Amino acid sequence: MKVNKRSIVGFAAIAAVSALALTGCAGGGDNGGGSTDGGDNGGGDTTPITVWVDIERKPALEEVAASFTEDTGIDVELVTKDFATVDQDFISQVPTGEGPDIIVSPHDKLGAYVAAGVVAPLEIGDIADQFAESAIQAMTYDGQVYGVPYSIENVALVRNADLVSEPVETFDEVIAAGREAGTKYPFLVGLSPEQGDPYHLYPLQTSFGSQVFAQAEDGSYDATQLVLGDEAGIEFATALKQWGADGILNANIDGDKAREFFLAGDSPYYLTGPWNIPAISEGGINYAIDPLPSAGGEEARPFVGVNGFFLSSESTNALAATNFIVNYLSTEDAQLALYEVGGRPPALTAAYETAAAEDPDVEAFGAIGATGDPMPAIPEMGAVWSDWGNAELQLIKGDGDPAQVWTTAAENIQSKIGG
Repeated sequence: MKVNKRSIVGFAAIAAVSALALTGCAGGGDNGGGSTDGGDNGGGDTTPITVWVDIERKPALEEVAASFTEDTGIDVELVTKDFATVDQDFISQVPTGEGPDIIVSPHDKLGAYVAAGVVAPLEIGDIADQFAESAIQAMTYDGQVYGVPYSIENVALVRNADLVSEPVETFDEVIAAGREAGTKYPFLVGLSPEQGDPYHLYPLQTSFGSQVFAQAEDGSYDATQLVLGDEAGIEFATALKQWGADGILNANIDGDKAREFFLAGDSPYYLTGPWNIPAISEGGINYAIDPLPSAGGEEARPFVGVNGFFLSSESTNALAATNFIVNYLSTEDAQLALYEVGGRPPALTAAYETAAAEDPDVEAFGAIGATGDPMPAIPEMGAVWSDWGNAELQLIKGDGDPAQVWTTAAENIQSKIGG
């Protein structure tokens, strides 16, 4: 694998800034000798760097790690971790010096990482312009970039084209076409029977103009402005109860059942993400990926999840780790390798365009994700999901007055996040 030399332009300046920023927070090792040009290490610090990665993505990183070692003389150890608990392991182990130099992680963990002081900002320079804007927004916290993104994922509306031949624009039209198809269900989305699913239902919510926290012009979220309980949210809550009463949303259909029913031809529509496309394709479904329909008259915007590489604040060779993240993991080759094992649209624009030219599914999901909202990475988001999902589930089941249920949930969340 060859390094994209465009990403190296100006890295000497980046490294100089990083040296100042990171010397005080890196535990052990001499940060002054790391490679800054992607080439020979020049006799500097050759302390190996460690990357925590999940088993799926590890093979995609082996070649780029070997290229980095060949260029710099610095070994890269790829350590497979259980990603169900890796964020907590990272938070607990970094302060003890037992954590990695780099972690592969979804961006919505960033707020907790910053609050715990376990990640360091990155100076990525002009390469930020080579990525999707939403991906860089997701890697940004309090105005500082903390990671290099590599994939973007979001939901879309998957349609069985043998049951409904043409796409429609509104959610009402989706339901009408679904009923006309004569299937058991006009529309499917998997819901947790214990806690609803605010993530999957978020595009329908945003089409009413309802969000969770207020957003600034740069896309960042203001944790002091919870807007979930506003009038737009109550309109969405009212629709939820009606959809439950009409059988459009079913609290007894979880993610596994929704996929099973769609594969069986029990519905022409399935609201899901790219993770279920392989099963749909292998199941022989003649499918199309449609834009998200508006239920409330405004644009339906999904949550966008971004995966990326983050630098530990206690890296033992912070300059080398920064070099690896910024100059090697941002290349088109590296991003395409990660796409090939994960199936998510690449965050790097050039890699996305290459993948989209070969796979219309990637193009479709990527186009929808470009209009989405990065999932809030602020720590306060941890206090939101439970009450939010429980309110949705309660309304879908037909319980309570929508305004009261929704307002109570917002008040409970506000109390949890403080005042």
